[in-house]
Amino acid sequence: MVVSGAQTGDRLINLDFADHNARQQALWQDYRAGAPSRAPIIFGTNTRYFILNSDCNKRHITFEEYSRSPEIMFDSALAFQRWSVFNILQDMPLGLPQQWVVSPDFQNYYEASWFGCTTQYFNDQVPDTAPDFNDAPERVMEGGIPGPFDRTFGRALDYYHYFHERAGRETYLGRPIVAAPPYCGMGTDGPLTVACSLFGAQFVCENLTSHPERITTLLQFITEATIQRIRAWRSLFHITGKSDNWGMADDSMALISARMYRDHILPLHRMLYDAFATDTGRSIHLCGNASRHFVTMATELGITQFDTGFPIDFARVRAELGPLVKIQGGPHIEILRTSSVEEVRNEVKRIFTTGIGDSDRFVLRDANNLAPYTPLQNMEAMYHAGEEYGARGTQT
Repeated sequence: MVVSGAQTGDRLINLDFADHNARQQALWQDYRAGAPSRAPIIFGTNTRYFILNSDCNKRHITFEEYSRSPEIMFDSALAFQRWSVFNILQDMPLGLPQQWVVSPDFQNYYEASWFGCTTQYFNDQVPDTAPDFNDAPERVMEGGIPGPFDRTFGRALDYYHYFHERAGRETYLGRPIVAAPPYCGMGTDGPLTVACSLFGAQFVCENLTSHPERITTLLQFITEATIQRIRAWRSLFHITGKSDNWGMADDSMALISARMYRDHILPLHRMLYDAFATDTGRSIHLCGNASRHFVTMATELGITQFDTGFPIDFARVRAELGPLVKIQGGPHIEILRTSSVEEVRNEVKRIFTTGIGDSDRFVLRDANNLAPYTPLQNMEAMYHAGEEYGARGTQT
């Protein structure tokens, strides 16, 4: 029997969705209460996995087509969500949802392109920007802070209006569609990461050492511009005051020393969190091994949740942060993409033997963001191994 909304060949077509959804809902309720029966298990996926995987992207849409057409972006977002809920086994609602939620998506180039960098499109890869200010970094400040709805953000707002209008008159597989505000307008990949995109990582790192006053001026400009832009977008969508569970990213922190972070980047992060976050549920996502900064961030910024984007020393991090800080992490994405099912299971087992699961504040996930063509059987192996080794009382 083909489940409503499923297609022939979908991996989870025989799953009891009602039973799964009831169990995952109870698991998350227990996690939030501090007493889960096991570590929850999730996967980081976005449109990259879908568009660059011809097994999913049957129409062979390119990222350039996706980025330049609100119609294609809207349709692709729905197709990707449908594929995900019938193919990726994880502790999230599966099967047909009560409603679909779509939002404009400009990947990780949205901030650099807002400051004026050129967006580039590549075959079989995500779009990116060129560091167009690497020859004369101070040029980025010449025109002042860009308007909050200029360039890419103007396109994001136009796309949102298209999404909102279309969602109001259409359904997808018999379910309503809701257009969500663009995350890119109200989020940030972090001032250090944006600086590396604008000027090149070599310039940023060298000047943090040799001419810190120069790079500090540029980083301050980026941070002030980011705060102004996020405030304007939050106001547009009637978000007032500070928010619980506010978070950001800054992946390029993996490039710098603990002293560089404390002296030059920590004050900028403090500005961002103080502008938008209450003291409840502050979080950060960090690709690469940036764990040497975790204690400083927890102590100085009040961050209580770290989403790790690269395998780290879980035993050390848990010992340093204590049992109450939430940590998300797991197997390297290349292990998931290229290894055997047994190797995936062994890696999950190894992670839990570090003691990371002894705390009630661990979520098992890929590190970080699934690569296209990651086999579904490897993802299921990680899920079932997480069920087994992540159960309370089984860690050794």
